[in-house]
Formats: sequence, structure tokens, C-alpha cells
Amino acid sequence: MSAITNHMPTAELQALDAAHHMHPFTNGDELNAKGARVITRAKGVTLTDSEGNQILDAMAGLWCVNIGYGREELAEVAARQMRELPYYNTFFQTTHVPAIALANKLAELAPGDLNHVFFAGSGSEANDTNIRMVRTYWAMKGKPTKSVIISRKNAYHGSSVGSGSLGGMTYMHAQGGMPIPDIHHINQPHWYAEGGDMTPEEFGLARARELEEAILELGEDRVAAFIAEPVQGAGGVIIPPETYWPEIQRICDKYEILLIADEVICGFGRTGTWFGSITMGLRPDIMTIAKGLSSGYQPIGGSIVSDEVAAVIGSGEFNHGYTYSGHPVAAAVALENLRILEEERVVDHVRDVAAPHLKAKWEALSDHPLVGEARIIGLMGSLALTPHKDSRAKFASDAGTVGLICRERCFANNLVMRHVGDRMIISPPLVITPEEIDTLIARATKALDECHAELKERDLLKAAS
Repeated sequence: MSAITNHMPTAELQALDAAHHMHPFTNGDELNAKGARVITRAKGVTLTDSEGNQILDAMAGLWCVNIGYGREELAEVAARQMRELPYYNTFFQTTHVPAIALANKLAELAPGDLNHVFFAGSGSEANDTNIRMVRTYWAMKGKPTKSVIISRKNAYHGSSVGSGSLGGMTYMHAQGGMPIPDIHHINQPHWYAEGGDMTPEEFGLARARELEEAILELGEDRVAAFIAEPVQGAGGVIIPPETYWPEIQRICDKYEILLIADEVICGFGRTGTWFGSITMGLRPDIMTIAKGLSSGYQPIGGSIVSDEVAAVIGSGEFNHGYTYSGHPVAAAVALENLRILEEERVVDHVRDVAAPHLKAKWEALSDHPLVGEARIIGLMGSLALTPHKDSRAKFASDAGTVGLICRERCFANNLVMRHVGDRMIISPPLVITPEEIDTLIARATKALDECHAELKERDLLKAAS
């Protein structure tokens, strides 16, 4: 029996947490002084904390609990697999049934000729795999100088040294010696913040053509791949203009560079199709997957690889892998998760029910005096907060000051909505109902109202000069 339970007083749990637990992406001293919120259970789209508060989780954990919380089927599958084969590796010419079955299922679901899977324990690990895989691919084809991978500023591809280098977040690069060599970043397709006087269509083409400019500047003989999220998630739910992705695909085809679609957030129904690549009409050579693959019930990720790339990599020894690649329990849970998504037609529910309902309600938030833009695709949306709608102005305060205030008002109203700078973002579980969406919107509106009032009181409704 565990020595610690959900029945301990919150203050005691917070004290133990502060004493021993190091949190990710957190100022530890500040959190310890405040005390972490202790989540004790969850069901559907609702979290319960140690004080008994019922919280609507509009972030699906960390973009991952696609089928919602509390599905007993996944617990039963995990227990059964643990009793039968709790662990074995896939090194040394060995395999096992859950890894075989999951790879087969993913090949069935993935678009185009993406028929092969290299498993990892997370999206970060899978993107580290992708760095080595694309460089090895070109070396095995007799082009070892093709080692540069182009990514985008403000992209998120993980937080290991390799995947963090692929990402384009400068505050991450400021720590730990990143980016590693041969990673190049171009600008993001963020029209609202960076489009100036251009139309979204003009801006989308201009930003896509930065890829071509980078290829020509670096040398076509040096560029191995371009990696991007179909929709930037952690960067603020940045939905590119419609002109962007067709032009990116054209450029990748023209210069024969590999296209890696990071589907860690967009995959498994988030955009209203099985993958964001389908929504955006992409033909990737590699897709990075994780999160919704198991709805976060078990840590698992992977790279779904095209026939051509797999054939080249398979022609020699790829000196790469992880202890937990294709872990049997994680693979079994992922398979059960995919069964639920498929048999309960969850992706159809997103496309036909939840997304249209949320879109109408979410876009109406653009009428709020604090909201300059309300964008949404499928079940991932963002609100750009601004002191002046017409000019798309930034706040005079440091970036993120207003977003943090709004996030705190969300928490106070039992809503998990995240902030990225002064942009508020959501990605609720895919099983969310219209009634739960109405609750989400009501709580978001109340939080916006309270944030607006606080900004007035603190004289923070000022535009940057």
C-alpha cells in the first residue's frame, strides 16, 4: 500500500511536492511559495483537485487526453498486458504482438505510403529519431552532406537537446547549449502578429517562400528535411493562411527534401480528420506521433515513415533505439485507444458535432473588448488578447503579463485554459459535448471579463508604442 494518498490535506501534499518534486517549465521557487494545484482524479472532461473543485480541462491534459479521462477499458488492457508480457525489448531481432499490431494499425490509418513505424517513448524522442533518420537516409543514398534540417521560429518539437533544437523557441535555446549544429530556422506563418499590411494570402506565400530562400542560401546539397507542425500548437495555435502549405509542399517536392509533419498535437482527430496532414493536404515523408496515440494513458510516441525512407534505412543497420521502443503495455493501451476512437466514431464527432459548435461559440468571443482575434480549427483554438483591436496592438507590459492574469482568472473559474504570451489557447478532449462546450465558453467569458476589469484597475490596458 502506498504511503501517500489523495486523502492527505492539500497543504501537506504541496509541502511534499515542494520538497522533492522538480516541475517542468517552471520557476521552482515561485511555485513552491504558491503551492501546486493537486489533481486527484478525473472523468470525461472534468478534473477534481484535492479541495474538491470540479475543473473543466480545456487543454486535454497536455493536448493529449483525446478520448477523455476515466476509460476503464484502457486500464483493463494495461493490467492484462502486464500480466501476460509486462516488458520486452524489440532489439536483437526480437518483436512482440502489441508492437506488431500497433504498427500495422498505424500503417492502416496513416495517409499515403506511410507504412512503417519506429517507436519511441514520447514526441521528443521521436523527433530525435527523425534527426538521425533523415541524416542517415541521405548518407546511405551517398549524399552525406545533406544534414541540415530547416524548422520554424516559435515551433515546438520537444524539449530534449535534439528536439529542443528543432523547435524554434529562443527561451529554450538560451539554456543547455542549443541549438545543435545544422538546424536552421525560418519565420513562422503567424499573420496576426507578423503580417503587417499584407493580406493573409500574400503573407502565407511570402513565409512559405522563405523555405526556398533558405534552401538556396544553404545549398540544396546540404538540406536534408523541413519539419513543421500542421498547426503550431504550443506556439499559440497558429493556423497558417490557406496559401502556406500548398507552397511548402511544392518547394519540398521541387528540391527533393524530406517533409516531416510533427503530428504530436494534431494527430488522432484534433483537427477533425485523423491527422493534420490530411486536413492541410500534405504528403509527408515522416510523421511524428505521440500524445493522442494513447490519449496520454501511457507514454508512447513514434515516427511513421514512408516506404522510400524505410527501404533505404532498412538496407543497412540503423544504430538507434530506446529501451522502451514499442513497450508492450504502452502499445496495447494505444491499440485500445485507437479502437475507441474508431469504433465510437470520435473523429466524426469532432468534425460533425463538437468542432462546428465550438467554432460558432469561440469565434463569437472576438466581440469581447479584450479579444483581437479568435481562431479555431477542429478542437484547437486561440484568442489573441489586445488593448486595441483595429491595430492588432501588443500590450505595453512585458509579453505574457496579461496572458498570465487571464489564465489565473480561468483557474479561479474552474477552467484550464493555457496562455502563450498574451494569447489564450484551448484543445479540449475530443469527446467534449455541446453542453460542455457551452460551459467552457461561459467560464472563458467570465474569465475574460474579470481579466479586463483587472487590467483597467491596474492601468494595464495600454498599447506598446
